[in-house]
Amino acid sequence: MFKADSSVGSPFVVTSSNGGHSPEQVAELCVNRLIQVADSAPPELAQQARAYRKQMLAVVTHYVKVGIAEDRKTVAEKLNNAGYGQLAQQIKGL
Repeated sequence: MFKADSSVGSPFVVTSSNGGHSPEQVAELCVNRLIQVADSAPPELAQQARAYRKQMLAVVTHYVKVGIAEDRKTVAEKLNNAGYGQLAQQIKGL
């Protein structure tokens, strides 16, 4: 699923079953990559960083969901324009 890129750290593998990852899982992967709290951080700083991480997880989750919804609208519109109206309606309903 992920291409290793030396500019973003070490590669890792995340698997799922019965489909792809949920928006929440993708957001968690993103936030884990962006925000890390060192075990050696002072307790007050670590607490603030964890609170910030929690807020960013909510923001990233929201926008992942928005991106999915917008992509489905784009795909449905293209299907509709190509004469696949019934399929477009099914895509919109996902």
